[in-house]
Amino acid sequence: MNYIDRIVFPDNVGYIIEKLNLCGFEAFIVGGCVRDCILGRVPNDWDITTNALPIEIKRIFEKTYDTGIEHGTVSVVVNNESIEVTTYRIDGEYTDYRRPDSVQFTSSLKEDLARRDFTINAIAYHPKEGFVDHFEGLKDLGYSLIKAVGDANQRFNEDALRMLRAIRFSAQLGFNIEKATFDAIITNSRLIKNISNERIRDELNKVLTSPNPMYFDMLFQTELLEHVLPEFTICYHTGQNNPYHVYNVAEHIMHTVECVKNSSILRWTMLLHDIGKPLKKTTDINGIDHFYGHQQTSAELASGILNRLRFDKEAIKKITKLIFYHDLDIYDSEKSIRKVISKVGEDSFLELLEVQKADALGQNRIYLDKRILKLDNIKKIYYDIKNSNQCLNKRDMAINGHDLILIGMEPGKDLKNMLDYLFECVIENPELNDKQKLIDLAKHGIL
Repeated sequence: MNYIDRIVFPDNVGYIIEKLNLCGFEAFIVGGCVRDCILGRVPNDWDITTNALPIEIKRIFEKTYDTGIEHGTVSVVVNNESIEVTTYRIDGEYTDYRRPDSVQFTSSLKEDLARRDFTINAIAYHPKEGFVDHFEGLKDLGYSLIKAVGDANQRFNEDALRMLRAIRFSAQLGFNIEKATFDAIITNSRLIKNISNERIRDELNKVLTSPNPMYFDMLFQTELLEHVLPEFTICYHTGQNNPYHVYNVAEHIMHTVECVKNSSILRWTMLLHDIGKPLKKTTDINGIDHFYGHQQTSAELASGILNRLRFDKEAIKKITKLIFYHDLDIYDSEKSIRKVISKVGEDSFLELLEVQKADALGQNRIYLDKRILKLDNIKKIYYDIKNSNQCLNKRDMAINGHDLILIGMEPGKDLKNMLDYLFECVIENPELNDKQKLIDLAKHGIL
């Protein structure tokens, strides 16, 4: 790898470093922003480390606020933008496996870098001095390697989330994990139970929505999976002796995750869409495996998992609905498509087609061309339906509850049932979506 000689950084970052230097203090850009610049990526944010104490940082700059003052971090505001500036520090004990119980400020940049998670995140940079790389992070970037700073076991005992972060960085960057670091994850995998479900969710989500979602398999290889997503582990041991399948359940799932469009909703849908198969597996007299009813079981398991990981209610509702209907038969006809949309909702219909396409791509390729052709035809017919303004939901009906009250119906269950009946009529025959025709149908139903 050819290293860049200098990093281009925002003016406010340069201003902070220069002003700290003019006041007699060291200051360096540090961490992920340095790593990303070297890799040609755009940093999400910028961090500065310095030997100035928090009280000195606050004295030097006009506008600051305490971000994590107990850990030496002050946010400096320049041109209405905040940059975190943190004093060099040595961490105390980590009794909760996440945050240090105390910190001790130090005047040594090397001691500060030594407490960081991975070598590629322990590189500092100064506009005049260039890179400061005490732990060979540049070398590991060149080797595309995730390697713990110092003793990997100690790093993971300090902060157990770092084990998931190693896999996440690996997936995002396409890097391998150095053997000693990988082995230390296996040794300490049980410690991940000390991490909050929200933190676990965020790291899993970053793995799944990375350019390399198949790296999710490393969770199984490192034994983290049995602690963060135990329901999934059995999928690696569940075969699928069926003409439509060539992979075991976990392998099939991961192929579908890789094939679906990169959105959090769709990636989680594919990850969990067949998670109920191990519980529903049966084998017939010919040795063929079947998984009758796995759709509902998968949706129920997914609901429990997503709630445990503290997903928001709307995401849970959408993902579990897509899972429940992922095997729904859709015929390439207008009537079938209208009926499916009335069942799953127009907002989820195109996503359901993406789910079914990914599912097909993870199965026996002998049947693929025919299934993709059918799905493409269904999508074309859907757009034809949209362009002809056919009614696809009750909001688009030419009649509503108020209209039914005007012809003599009382508010309540019967009125709701009548609206449902009229909607079914419109789905069967779009030409009936006319106010007078629907009133006539309703009057006939009342009589």
